Formats: sequence, structure tokens, C-alpha cells
Amino acid sequence: MSARPIPPTSELTEPYWDAARRGELVVQRCERCGQRPFPPRAHCPGCGGPSLSWAPVSGRGTVHSYTVAHRPPHPVFAAQLPLVVAIVELEEGPRMVTNLVDCDPADLEVGMAVEARFEPIDDADMVLPVFTPTRRPGSTGTA
Repeated sequence: MSARPIPPTSELTEPYWDAARRGELVVQRCERCGQRPFPPRAHCPGCGGPSLSWAPVSGRGTVHSYTVAHRPPHPVFAAQLPLVVAIVELEEGPRMVTNLVDCDPADLEVGMAVEARFEPIDDADMVLPVFTPTRRPGSTGTA
């Protein structure tokens, strides 16, 4: 059994997963109105336009909301407790549901600066973007 469930992929989401394998975070951008929807969509939720292209983003953001699971939502998560599930607002605007890793849940705060990191999922050809607190220059701990 995998240490994480393997996310489903489709023709629509494949560019996102390909970029993650390269260690790059990308989101769609509407060529008509500039909105950056996430998760991926076939049409822009703002203007309805069908012209969405993929563009790299910084991978930096802030914690918009989070919860800490002390019981596994599924047995494969038992070794990862406590599991921090968060909504991260990227600098470029979209919000992502993700995991926060390498942080003490007691130190988390809404508004905390975070950055993307990419974790392979076992032997699968899948890399999952997760977030970790941003380290300040010269610090050894988290922000």
C-alpha cells in the first residue's frame, strides 16, 4: 500500500502533474480575462472562455486556513500524523488544498508564509506539491 493515495490524472490535469515531476508549480491562466483558476478547468470560471494556458507560479504563498488531523482519515495516513491539511493562497491569487509538512502544528498561523516543495509518492511516477513554512534568511527554524 502506498504512503499516500495516488491522485487521479486526466488529459486536463496532466500538464500540472508533468510540471510537478520537474519540481515546478503551474496553474492555468485565462487568456481572455487573466484569471488563474485552480483546480484545473476546461473553461474559465470568470468569463467562460475556453482559452486556458499553463503558466509557472512562484510556489510562494500564505496559509489561508488549516486543520490538523490527529486521527487518520484513511489508514495510509497513519504514519503521517498529525496531518496538516491547509488551504494555501498563492502569491498569484489561486488557493490550493495541500498538506503542510516539516512544521510543528502548534507553530502554525493563518497568514504564515509558505513555499512549495515536491515529494515523490513511493515508486509511482507521481510527485505531489506540498508546502512548508518559509525560512527567513539566516534562520535555522521556520518562520
